[in-house]
Amino acid sequence: MRIFYCGDVVGRAGRDAVIDNIEHVKATYKPDVFIVNIENAAHGFGVTPGIAREFFDKGIDVLTLGNHTWKQREISPFMDQNKRLVRPLNYPEGLPGHGYCEYELANGKRILVTQVLGRLFMDPIDNPAIALDKLLSRYILGKNIDAIFVDVHAEATAEKLAIGHYMDGKVSVVAGSHTHVPTADACIRDKGTAYITDVGMCGNYNSVLGFEIDEPINRVRQKYTGGRLVVCRDNGTMFGICVETDDKTGLATKIEQVRV
Repeated sequence: MRIFYCGDVVGRAGRDAVIDNIEHVKATYKPDVFIVNIENAAHGFGVTPGIAREFFDKGIDVLTLGNHTWKQREISPFMDQNKRLVRPLNYPEGLPGHGYCEYELANGKRILVTQVLGRLFMDPIDNPAIALDKLLSRYILGKNIDAIFVDVHAEATAEKLAIGHYMDGKVSVVAGSHTHVPTADACIRDKGTAYITDVGMCGNYNSVLGFEIDEPINRVRQKYTGGRLVVCRDNGTMFGICVETDDKTGLATKIEQVRV
């Protein structure tokens, strides 16, 4: 199976960077499944149903969210209706939406897509490792599921690394998101799981994490947070990864970082 994943889409620039390159990605990398993190797609904070529908209509198979899941209130009923929009798995039970998605390819093979939030330097949340253990107790990679993709939306690189090692051999891919800066450590771990600490955002890189630079500079200089963060609207770059998995085991055979 060939899996293509794009990191955090930030605002208009990020949306355009992905949507304008979907056909290029499909023609060049020929993914069997195309996954995009869109948790910053609506003005930098969360996503609306309209934006999510646009990505689905353009050919994206599964969308993941993150710590800004609830920023746009109208997304909650849409999440209940559409299982291909995946919110963090380790939110408390009973909240709207779904923490994982089983997506079936045209050839009948199935991939499990899930996401967990980190806990270091972020809001208190349920234990991501325990949430993954509970979910994966129902799956055996290469047996009753053909591939497993885990988006780890976390602030601390050490936490992402630890989860990546913990999941090694249990899942096909562990891809870090949230920090918006691409890391240079894409690899296949000893037991066969593809890993990267952060895929990088899809957005304007002449910025501060996709936002115009003036307000972040003011916050650094003056420790004043009363100003408004303004998301960049153009000159977006798409960052992603392409992972190939073995059809028999579901483990990764190749990971490539992609910049467009």
